[in-house]
Amino acid sequence: MTSAEGAKRVTQRGLWYEEFEVGTVYEHRPGRTITEADNTLFTTLTMNTQALHLDAAWSATQPGFGGQRLVNSMLTLSTIVGLSVAQLTQGTLVANLGFHEIAFPAPMFAGDTLYGETECTGKRLSKSRPGEGIIDLTHIGRNQDGVVVARASRSTLVRVRPEEG
Repeated sequence: MTSAEGAKRVTQRGLWYEEFEVGTVYEHRPGRTITEADNTLFTTLTMNTQALHLDAAWSATQPGFGGQRLVNSMLTLSTIVGLSVAQLTQGTLVANLGFHEIAFPAPMFAGDTLYGETECTGKRLSKSRPGEGIIDLTHIGRNQDGVVVARASRSTLVRVRPEEG
């Protein structure tokens, strides 16, 4: 039996500013299958009373989605960002600076699995906050068939790698 004392230890974290590479696409796995319960809970917690998310009988009478209820698009957006955290920003993020260019080109339904990927589209050191840098990211969500269901660009503030010492 070996002892963990003295063993090399690795703590999971996100990337330091220097580790982000413009043009790199980071794939986030595993994906997340969105359930009916997920959609109903998120929708009611956020006070979104849109019947297309909550009312199966009414949704069944509406054209365009085969009688299915739609997954709340904000749940989709939150999940694709959440899928990226462990790989990109856990413990290295200072702040989420903002989202822009958000689109939902195809619907999500209960039972669909959401997969995320993130492209680093830009980076620069902060002029006003020494030891931090701005990283521009584009998050893409795809369903189990590879169809893009969400796309969002955002800017984040992340820490520069601390000096060893």
